[in-house]
Amino acid sequence: MKLFTADQIYAADKSTIEKQQLTSDGLMERAAIQIFNWMHGRMQGAPVKIHLFCGIGNNGGDGIALARHLQEHGYNIAVYVVNYSKKRSKDFLINLERLKDRKVWPEFLEEGSKFPEIGRDDIIVDAIFGIGLNRAPDEWVKQLMEHLHASEAFILSIDMPSGLFVDKLPEDNRGIIKSNYVLSFQAPKLVFFLPDTGIYVGQWEVLDIGLDPEYLMTTETDYELIGKHEVLPLYIPRQKFSHKGTYGHSLIIGGSYGKIGAAILASKAALVIGSGLVTAYVPRCGYVPFQTALPEAMVITDDNETHLSNIVFEIEPNVIGIGTGLGTGEETIRAFSDFLEKNKTALVIDADGLNILSKNKDLLKKLPKRSVLTPHPKELERLIGKWKDDFDKLKKAKLFSKKYDCVLVIKGAHTITVYDGKGYINATGNPGMATAGSGDVLTGVITGLITQGYEPLIASVFGVYLHGRAGDIAVENTGYQSLIASSIIDNIGKAYIDLFEIPEAPVPVEDEKSEAES
Repeated sequence: MKLFTADQIYAADKSTIEKQQLTSDGLMERAAIQIFNWMHGRMQGAPVKIHLFCGIGNNGGDGIALARHLQEHGYNIAVYVVNYSKKRSKDFLINLERLKDRKVWPEFLEEGSKFPEIGRDDIIVDAIFGIGLNRAPDEWVKQLMEHLHASEAFILSIDMPSGLFVDKLPEDNRGIIKSNYVLSFQAPKLVFFLPDTGIYVGQWEVLDIGLDPEYLMTTETDYELIGKHEVLPLYIPRQKFSHKGTYGHSLIIGGSYGKIGAAILASKAALVIGSGLVTAYVPRCGYVPFQTALPEAMVITDDNETHLSNIVFEIEPNVIGIGTGLGTGEETIRAFSDFLEKNKTALVIDADGLNILSKNKDLLKKLPKRSVLTPHPKELERLIGKWKDDFDKLKKAKLFSKKYDCVLVIKGAHTITVYDGKGYINATGNPGMATAGSGDVLTGVITGLITQGYEPLIASVFGVYLHGRAGDIAVENTGYQSLIASSIIDNIGKAYIDLFEIPEAPVPVEDEKSEAES
């Protein structure tokens, strides 16, 4: 699913109005009806008070139009106009007059106004600011937002939480609505998925308001949200007349005394994701643990007992995953550097492999093209430097990826894969995956997919999705706190199967037709 910028959404609105011979007010009415249908389908006339806080722009116009539909269907509403400016959009004024025609008189809130009382069991509709916000709210509006939060009522935001910018981080978090639920028009927004801004979005859902499909389909975006619909076409089915050699040979290089488990997890994940063969290259202390814990893998040992000191092997793997549990001692750093000098095989680099690269930046120039790097936030910071906010982080990550022609997998709540100036935001995964070894599993997953013939970018995007989906399936039985990395591996097969499962169709809700003027 594409994530559009504010300018692209405005262009989509314009294209829709021209091609579908709509007025801008007609498009606003369409959006308001979709919001009403969503609310009405869930509330069915429940006797709860709904407080609608509407700005004086188009987001406020959506709220005012929604208020009319709610009133016509018998809901108990109170409407407030947050009068933060003397400028009003044309469509806001049109809908305000329609509301007044129905004898609904909004209360205008200005600086110095007494804020209304809101019960904890009431519902707040936030329609104060939309995607066009370009400056911080006034102090009195921030105080209003604090008042809304203090009520502890459920907050439903229209399109996005008021106070959030589409493309930058607000300076004062007092001026941002913390929404329980966001109904986003046509597509979600990038800010829903970034650590700095996603905290203001409890849950979100997309409402299709019928924007021009041709524009949406042909417009390129810098970011895409990756879910089942996006990854299913990436899947390469297995052929009947194939053998283990068909699906490649993965080599996992890593482990050190006390950290052999990291290499075992990566190797097992590479096998379970589908690699035909897996060999592990580990220090001698890892031989018995490996042969015991993972009999399906082959093992090559370094001459050193406790750490890798000389990475030399005679096999010819298709892909090498390196870094898990590796350590950063002097001998290991030297061995890693010597290995990169000679290596021409595709690489997936994680953990201490990344830490060695960050301390020896010249080694980055020795990486094969389209190597995959899988840093968590601290490892990323060591590679690209400090950033001032998430937008700056993504900018630096794109520059780094372009400079070294590498695929950068930025691990997090919504792991973002960056390559060739574009970001792919993962939709699967859960907080239970914040556990030791989860990243080692991802290294094995991506390595095993590349081994089977997936291109590095595709393997990264697909692998991150499957890794997160396996975690989602696992957590159903373990809960967040008890999920461990091995459980993710154990559910990779179910994640594959889930790709082809068709969800049950929801029971349709019979919508009542509005008799409102359009």
